[in-house]
Order: sequence, then structure tokens, then C-alpha cells
Amino acid sequence: MVSENEDSVMIPEELKKMAKIATDMQLPSKMRDQAVTQIGDIGSHEALLVLLNMAANEHLNKELRDLAVRKARDIIKKSPQ
Repeated sequence: MVSENEDSVMIPEELKKMAKIATDMQLPSKMRDQAVTQIGDIGSHEALLVLLNMAANEHLNKELRDLAVRKARDIIKKSPQ
């Protein structure tokens, strides 16, 4: 299943679930980091948008936001010119 966010970009449910895990501050940091890494491994445009959204979220800790930026950068580097 796919849903739309406010910018009319379709975000697959799998990405939404991973983002929810990644941003749940009640979960251990290792689990959140793994979720961010898995989002980065998906490597799609939608995954990039999810990671950038996480990086901009001031409610998340600095380390998680930095990881999201690094994974987003990896997606950009792998994309065709």
C-alpha cells in the first residue's frame, strides 16, 4: 500500500513503517539506527525524501539526524547523473 504526504509524493507503507521505527525515541538507539540504514539501503527517491525529512526533524537527537544525512548523501552519490 502507498500513501500520499502533504507534498503529493507517494511514500510506500514500508518506508513509513521504517521511519516510524527510526523516530520512536522509546526504542533502543541501535534499532533506530538500523531502521535508518535500511531506509538508506532502499535507495529510492522516496527513501531520500524520508531521510531528509528525518534530518530536518529537530525533535530527533543529533546523532540520528546526522546518520539520516549521511544515508541521504549515499543515495545521492549512487544516483545517475
